[in-house]
Parts: sequence; structure tokens; C-alpha cells
Amino acid sequence: MNKQLIECVPNISEGRDIAKINAIAAVVETVEGVKLLEVDPGKATNRTVITFVGEPKNVIEAAFRLIKKAAELIDMSKHSGEHPRFGATDVCPLVPISGITLDEAAVYAHKLGERVGKELGIPGYYYEKAATSEIRKNLANCRAGEYEGLKDKLVNPTWKPDFGPAQFNETVARTGAVAISARDFLIAYNINLNTTSTRRANAIAFDIREAGRIKHENGTSGKVMLDKNGEPIRIPGKLKAVKGIGWYIEEYGIAQISYNLTNINITPMHIAFDETEKCAIERGLRVTGSELIGLIPLKAMLEAGDYFLRKQQRSLGISEAEKIKIAVKSLGLDDLKPFNPNEKIIEYLLKDATKKLIDLTVSGFAEETAAESVAPGGGSISAYVGALGVSLGTMVANLSSHKAGWDDKWEFYSDWAVKGQAYKNKLLHLVDEDTIAFGKIIDGFRMPKSTEEEKEARKQAIEEATIYATEIPFLVMETAYNSMEVMQAMIKEGMQSSISDAGVGALCARTAVVGAYFNVKINAKDIKDRVFAEEIIAKSEVIYQKALAIEKEVIEFVMSKV
Repeated sequence: MNKQLIECVPNISEGRDIAKINAIAAVVETVEGVKLLEVDPGKATNRTVITFVGEPKNVIEAAFRLIKKAAELIDMSKHSGEHPRFGATDVCPLVPISGITLDEAAVYAHKLGERVGKELGIPGYYYEKAATSEIRKNLANCRAGEYEGLKDKLVNPTWKPDFGPAQFNETVARTGAVAISARDFLIAYNINLNTTSTRRANAIAFDIREAGRIKHENGTSGKVMLDKNGEPIRIPGKLKAVKGIGWYIEEYGIAQISYNLTNINITPMHIAFDETEKCAIERGLRVTGSELIGLIPLKAMLEAGDYFLRKQQRSLGISEAEKIKIAVKSLGLDDLKPFNPNEKIIEYLLKDATKKLIDLTVSGFAEETAAESVAPGGGSISAYVGALGVSLGTMVANLSSHKAGWDDKWEFYSDWAVKGQAYKNKLLHLVDEDTIAFGKIIDGFRMPKSTEEEKEARKQAIEEATIYATEIPFLVMETAYNSMEVMQAMIKEGMQSSISDAGVGALCARTAVVGAYFNVKINAKDIKDRVFAEEIIAKSEVIYQKALAIEKEVIEFVMSKV
């Protein structure tokens, strides 16, 4: 369910010729499943930053094609620009977005580099998390000497390339080298102040950023104090993995602190905001809001929502959309202009446009079910009923967390609501998955069967699809049954005025279990692998009986209270 996504942000050494830039960027979308998010050219630097996202294998294929196209169109022997550079594709970092670790992204960086070296004959270096030695972690070290120094660098044993030729041949004279890495997501994040003073904004930036400020004899003035090596002594700032500076924005008529959050696992956006607010108050200023430059992972927005909900002692078991609203309002992300999550959150930009059952209105879902087609059927409806059931249990948990006099128990109810949301989300996913599973069986029966080979392939496809169409309702059974714990807890521990709601939720979960059990049995009878079929039926029978026992217990308890 949790798809692996990585972002790739190659910087190419062309920022002036729009035709070339567009031609290079266009190859990204020739790879299915990769979405081009941004193309940002700079004339002065003669450099363009291209951003795209997708699943890892697709992204490194798109990155390879981009590097190849850039090598064809950019001649580094004729390049000049203000930004340091040593190749047509100068840098190509891979950034984990969701479902993948930085270490795993580094493996993909190595695969990409190996292919670039072998197939394109372009030399290069791995940096940051993908680096092969400590000295190569820093991009500045890898790129030292730039293109002009590459001829000597490649033959220097210390700087033998990690991939590609260790010589400045005719190809390399044109393409230069490339630096490939895996690095953490970087957020460009500005915080708005109720002042026009750049100096005061800078003072706060120095309080916060990791590098802090240079130490002077008289505090902030006087002679710069030096260490034994003659380097300026620095007073560290409050937060790690943060770079920052103050500036005045004429367009808005305010001063801002412009931050680069270089590792949001160390310092997330909401911590940078809160600490800045504290420092601003100490200096007689006020934070009025903030501004996100570029894109952000969904995880970062949800963590911000959770952070502010905890501060308010409110339940974390609310919907994703509500958490994002809390984050936007708490951070003031709509202070200067409207904040549209669908345009700023990476995962939302990548949403599948395919029509889904769960995206229909209630009446639309009913009409779709009642139409002259076999799907959606009982499996999808069972999953949906289960989702409605646990939603009721989650509602009771959230209401209980707000009950007057129960303030010391808010975390207890929040934990149950979070569990309920997880069950609900899984069941909603299974609503569509059940219909997809049935579609796989239909596709199997439509396969050609003229030759013996085709008959065997068709037979195998139908068997695999039937097994999958049995596993999905089993998952519905399992999830709906497990979700009953939320309703059981709320019937006994939640607001007694909502006991009937929790009871209805439990009955819905029981319906989901029984309905999905029907599907398991009817599909399992067509499975040729009888060992598998009997095993899944046996496991289903156990869940079915347990769900009926809980239903009986719930009805008796609720009836004794109402």
C-alpha cells in the first residue's frame, strides 16, 4: 500500500537556450510513471534545476535518459556561468520521499552511476549518502577544480572516478563529469515577520541556524574573536541541519527569514517555526506566518499537524485532510497567498487520476453498485461497510477525547482514534482492490487459447487471479475483525451517550467479516491448489466464528445499557 517514491533533482549546465532545456526535460516524461514537477532555468548561472518524481526504477531510467540527452545537447568546452560546474548534467541527487530509506536510495544512485559510466562513457563521483569515501561526501570536494580542472583530476589516483573512464577523452571533453548522490529532502522555507528590518531578521536567523553567528569581543560588535588556528569563533545556533538568513521582500513589504532545512528528520518545518517564534518574541517581534518554496512530502505536513494537535491536547486520530488544515493554519502557510495542498504536496501531485469507487459520492457508489455490471460486488461492499463501522468507533474515540473532565485521558482516546483511522484507511483501499482482483479473473478468461502454450498461460493466469481474489476478501475479514477492538474499547470506555454508535460500528464490522467470508468461500472453491484453498478457508472460519462471538457480546452489553 505504501508505494516507494523518490525525487530526482538533476542540475544541467544550460540556463539560456530554452529549446535545449525543454528537449532535455521532455525525456523525463517518456518514462511511464514518472512525473515532471518543475523546470527552473537561471540565466546568470547558465544552469537549470529539473525536478521529477516516481518509483525508484522508473526514476533512475528517466535520470539516465536525461543525462544522455544533456550529453548530446550541451558542449561543456563552450560553457560558462556563475555557478560551480563540471558536467553537462552537473549533479543528479536522488531524494527519498516515501516508503524508501536514504540507504536504499543510495543503492539506486550506484545503479544509475554504473550505467552512466558503462553505457555513456561519462565519468563521475558519488557524494553525500552514496559517497565511497569520507572526502567524497562533500559535493564541493568532488567538483573542486570544476570542468577546467577535470583533465588533471581524472588521472589523479586520489580522485579516480567512481564510475566511467579515468581519462579526459573526446567524449569527456564534451560531457564533463557528473556527481550522483542520495540525500535527504531539502525544504526551502521562509518565515514572515512583522518588521521591515533585515538586520533584525538576520539576528533571529543567527539565533536559529546551525552555523550561528561569529563571536565578537563586545557581544555583537567589536573585534572578531579567533581560535588557535586563526579562524573566527562561532556561537552555534539552536537548530541542527538549518541554514538561514534574513532579507526584505519588497513584493510583500516585510522582512523574512529564509531557511534551508537540509534534513527534516533532524529539524522539521514545525520546529523551525516554533523556535523562530520564540526568538522573535524575545526580540520584540512577531511571526505572522510562513511561506513554503517548492514542494513538500506529505509526511512532513502530517507530522506538523500532529505536533500542533499534541500541543492542543487534541486527538491525533483525525483525517489526513484535517491534519493538513491544522498544519497550514498553525504555520500560517496561507499568510501571503493561498496554500493549495494539491499543488504543494508531492504525493498529491502524483495521485492516480483513475476513477476510484471510494472517490464517488454516497449516492454515486450506490448507483455504481446497482448498475448492470458484476463489479463492484459483495467484496467491495463488505470492505466499505467495515470502513463505515470503524469510522463510527473512531468518532466515539474522538468525541471522548474532548469530553469535559476527561482532559487527562485525551491521549488514551487519541491512541484508539489513530488505530481506527489506520483500519479505516486499509479497508477503504480494499474497496477498490476487491474490484481490481475480480477484474484480473475476467482478464484471465479473455486470454487467447489457440495453442497449448496459450492454454497453459491462460490457465496459470486464471489460477493466480483466483488466488488473489480470495486473498483480498480474506484481508477484508482480517482487518474488519481486528477493527472490532476499537468499538469494544469505546463501548466500555468511551462516552456512554455514544454507546449505540460504537455498537452500530461493531455490527458493521461483523457484517464486513461475514460478507467477505462468503467471498473467500465462493472464490476458494475454484482454486486448483487445494492445499492453499483449504488453509485459507480454515483461517477464515476461525475469524468468522470469533466475529460472531464478539457481536453477541456487544449486543448483550449495549442492550444492558440502553
